[in-house]
Amino acid sequence: MTAGCLRLKARLLPALRATALMAAALLLFCGLASHGIAQERPPAKVVFSLDFIPLGRHAPWYAALAEGYFRDEGLDVSIIPSQGTAQAIQAVESGTANLAFVDVPSVVLAHANGSKLKMIAVNYQKAPYAIFSLSNGANVTEPKQLEGLNLGSGAGSFTPKVIEGFMAQKGLDPSKLRITNVAPPARATALLSGQVPAIEFFVMAKPGLEGGAKDVHAELRTLLLSDHGLDLYSNGLAASEDYLARNGDVVKGFVRAGLKGWKFALANPKKAADDQIKYVASLKADIILAELKIVGDLAVTKEVKQNGLGWFDPIAMKTAVDFVTKYVGVTGTPPAAADIYALGYLPEPAIIP
Repeated sequence: MTAGCLRLKARLLPALRATALMAAALLLFCGLASHGIAQERPPAKVVFSLDFIPLGRHAPWYAALAEGYFRDEGLDVSIIPSQGTAQAIQAVESGTANLAFVDVPSVVLAHANGSKLKMIAVNYQKAPYAIFSLSNGANVTEPKQLEGLNLGSGAGSFTPKVIEGFMAQKGLDPSKLRITNVAPPARATALLSGQVPAIEFFVMAKPGLEGGAKDVHAELRTLLLSDHGLDLYSNGLAASEDYLARNGDVVKGFVRAGLKGWKFALANPKKAADDQIKYVASLKADIILAELKIVGDLAVTKEVKQNGLGWFDPIAMKTAVDFVTKYVGVTGTPPAAADIYALGYLPEPAIIP
């Protein structure tokens, strides 16, 4: 190295060292500042409405809360009850809730009346509509027995129309199904006392009804329509178009955490029951376990094992819209299938049960 090069190096070296130190200090400051901002950022508050009062079927959502899955996504989640899907939809529409656990047919009906809710995940791949009877009574085990049956149901419910639509698809005569108006709280008593030979309820009512049947020295008979060809999505997650547009990352985090809760609860039902009881002390562990087993059957299908929890097929969404429009009936303009769902909110990679 020449003498001139040595003199030039001597002059430049202090400046280079100072520049390097300044750069390092700047990087350290920026890193600490960004870390501080991340630490100070409060969790996003999310209000989630159930489709009813908290029951054993809802244990996966409470497991997600108790196991810290929502917290890990930076979410502060509150779970609120409702008195049915209509109220849950109203809660989202009014802003009382940000997301809700609602059924696809109800969302179709709401859309016909101007709702902007979108399904973003489907948890119940199979619809839970069931016909209950006693072994020493109507003893309903096959769809053909619905013709001529006197069924205890609700006058204001669209479930009888779902059953009649199912009958029509099976080549049966829906006009031969007779509906007796029995309020939901009175249906179990009406069946067990012989006031009506059969009632309709969600299949999650099976554990309680089985105990009642034993008390009257009979066996409960359960006809789950989805086990006999009813192809209809039921409950899943929904949010408004506006909330999705403004809070996409929050929604993705909620869905990912919620579905982790589902995977955990189905794999660890006893721990999930304990988790739920922390928040809903009035529930009994044995009832939670029985309902979890039932919703596991509704949620985990061959397609879900391949595509993950919450997955849904747009073609099946169209089938749901067509079924509701044809058999249940809508007031207003029937929605297009693409209007009732939004893609892109399910986790990647998928959460396989």
